[in-house]
Amino acid sequence: MAEVEDTLRRIESRKGVIGTLVVTADGFPIRSTLDNSTTVQYAGLLRQLTQLARSTVREMDPQNDLTFLRIRSKKHKILVAPENDYLLIVIQNQQD
Repeated sequence: MAEVEDTLRRIESRKGVIGTLVVTADGFPIRSTLDNSTTVQYAGLLRQLTQLARSTVREMDPQNDLTFLRIRSKKHKILVAPENDYLLIVIQNQQD
């Protein structure tokens, strides 16, 4: 567990990182550096988007799977790393 905490602290210390979330596969946040309402919003919406992206990848090739999702908007970059039971979500400023 200490290794996970060290990794999250290293990610959070990067320039431009606004927040990090660790979310269960069901969309329940278990760790976040954001306020509660923002955390719940990101967790729910990105879980849905990740599921849709994963099913799209698998539909195109059943032998394949989603390993990383990167979203760029005018304001932010959102990085999602799905694992078996969790999602790691990192939100960064777009300019950094």
